[in-house]
Amino acid sequence: MTAIPIGVTVNGAEHSFAEPPTVRELLETLNLPCQGVAVAVDGALFPKSRWDERVGRGWEIEVLTAVQGG
Repeated sequence: MTAIPIGVTVNGAEHSFAEPPTVRELLETLNLPCQGVAVAVDGALFPKSRWDERVGRGWEIEVLTAVQGG
């Protein structure tokens, strides 16, 4: 039986994975920072305490960094 790839959108870009990564693995794979960022899934904050959970098919993920303004 062949596994069906899982597709997610991260910051507007489509990504496909053979096995669903955890949120933390996803950030590392995409060379996104794990420190100083907030993650939102389908428009809702996804707490860092849940970053070891596997991403779900079709998730819309936004990785937000704090930007200092002036």
